[in-house]
Formats: sequence, C-alpha cells, structure tokens
Amino acid sequence: MNASPVRHILFDLGGTLMHARRNWLPVLEQADQALTETLRKYDIDLDSRTFRARLHQYYEQRDKDLQETTYHFVLRELLKELGYAEIAESILRSALDALYLITQKNWVLEDDALEMIRGLKSRNYQLGIFSNAGDDKDVQELVEGFGIRPYFDFVLTSAACFYRKPHPRTFEIALAQWSIPPEEAAMVGDSLIADMAGAKSLNIKTIWLTRRAHFSAEQEAGQRIEPDFSLSTLRALLPTLERINPK
Repeated sequence: MNASPVRHILFDLGGTLMHARRNWLPVLEQADQALTETLRKYDIDLDSRTFRARLHQYYEQRDKDLQETTYHFVLRELLKELGYAEIAESILRSALDALYLITQKNWVLEDDALEMIRGLKSRNYQLGIFSNAGDDKDVQELVEGFGIRPYFDFVLTSAACFYRKPHPRTFEIALAQWSIPPEEAAMVGDSLIADMAGAKSLNIKTIWLTRRAHFSAEQEAGQRIEPDFSLSTLRALLPTLERINPK
C-alpha cells in the first residue's frame, strides 16, 4: 500500500492527448511556405527549405543537450546570418503565427481524452500538462482550442521552461506547481525516453501510453526502460489509477 496516494497526474500532449490527422511532410511544407510568405511582405527573403534545414539542426541539438532555444530564437538567428539584423519582434511572431495556423489544424484531440479528463476531475485528481515544444504560444492555443484548459492546473512547455523532457528539471518544475513530492504524482506519456525515463529519475509513477509510441526509435536509443504501467488507450487510465490507489 502506498504511503502517499497518487492524486496528481502529469500528461504529455502530442501523441498522448492529441494526435496528427495526416502525414506531417505536406503539412510542414505548407506551413514553412506560409512563414516565408509572411516574411516576404516585410521584404525579407527566406527560402523555406533553408528554414527547415536549420530547424533540423536545432532538433538535433536540443535532443542532445535537452535545452529548448525555441523556434523564435532559431528564426531570428537565421535571419541575422542572412543580413536581416534588426527584425521587429512583431514580424517574427507574425511569421511563426502563420506557420502554426497551418500546423495546428493537423492536430486533433484523442477520441477518449475528454471523457478520461472529466472522469479524473470528477474524482478530484489534479491534472497538469508538460509538453516538449518549440513555441509556448502554439501549445497554449492548441489547449485552448480543444476546450480542455479548465480541467488543468497548468500547461507548461519546454519553450517556456527552457528544459526538455527527460531532463529532471522539467519534472521538478511541474511538481513545484503543486508543491508536492514526486511520490504523489504520475506521468502519462507516449515516449519511453522523454516521459517514462525522465519521470522515473525522480521516482514519479510512470504510465506509458503505447498506441502512438514509436517503438523502433525508442528501442534504437539503447535504453531499457520499464514503465510501472502500460496502457493502449486513455480509457484504461482511471482503472489503472484505482490499482495504484486502492481504497
């Protein structure tokens, strides 16, 4: 029997509470084009392929050091290298907003997410979100658009907190929102490395959602991670928590 009941549930977002409608490649091409076309209105010439190539460099770096420098920073630095040193922040933001206007349409809330969230709240669980993401505004808008914000105590992103999961600091920041010890929380996510390994490092209960998990990529990372529980759907979450917190 647990000394401390687990009443605080931290969720990942992409691949856990929401999923992509269709393949990302054509969506990203359209989004990059929207960004460069917005910049062109301000006489800023940026090739969309150059922008995407720089983003891939950024992805590789952040996966190594687990630090989020954000899309905003990447775009600003790239334009500076191309000779556009003094770009107003509002212009950068409008270009990114154009990009996210496209990508946000490709995300959809999981069919069983809202029912699960309501069920947890009706049983007085405290809920939070921590998403690895390169833009905080994008995530906040997605959560607002899905109509689920009222159910969550907080929505945190690596873009706002600097650190990326599985860095222990991300989980410490989340736990600090509730002022609780790790033993009173559970992490629900689709990534063995970012979500499960990160949470385990702080002794947070781990609940792996497998239906959108990328098994080959996780296995190739060479990490043997054993979550406390594995679920194929969010509908199984409440019964799992009842196992963790027997009456």
